[in-house]
Amino acid sequence: MTRNVNKEHRASLTALDKVALFITRIVGTMWCAIAFALIALISLPKAIEGGVAPTISWIAQTFLQLVLLSIIMVGQNLQSRHAELRADADYETNVESKKEIENITERLHAIETEKLDKILDILNKH
Repeated sequence: MTRNVNKEHRASLTALDKVALFITRIVGTMWCAIAFALIALISLPKAIEGGVAPTISWIAQTFLQLVLLSIIMVGQNLQSRHAELRADADYETNVESKKEIENITERLHAIETEKLDKILDILNKH
């Protein structure tokens, strides 16, 4: 029987794995990125008041870490879903191909048997 590694993977997840995936799904959404951006923007006026160094620090430590990382997770989640869809499609194609190969093999075996029977009939007549 052909393995479905996607099902095997889902079945192998521990409770902590499932918690991590749940958090990743939440943080890896554009809604979370927007929420983080709004939270980060609250501190922007204070950073600007402080001058160039606090503004650069705000950009690097607050905005990029909160917002950009969340957006990167969104992209990774999209890529992961696409990869899983491709894997599922490949699995289905492989199952169909296996069935076709088995059918062709059976037909070839039937043809071989028929030809061998004819050859044996001819040899037996001589």
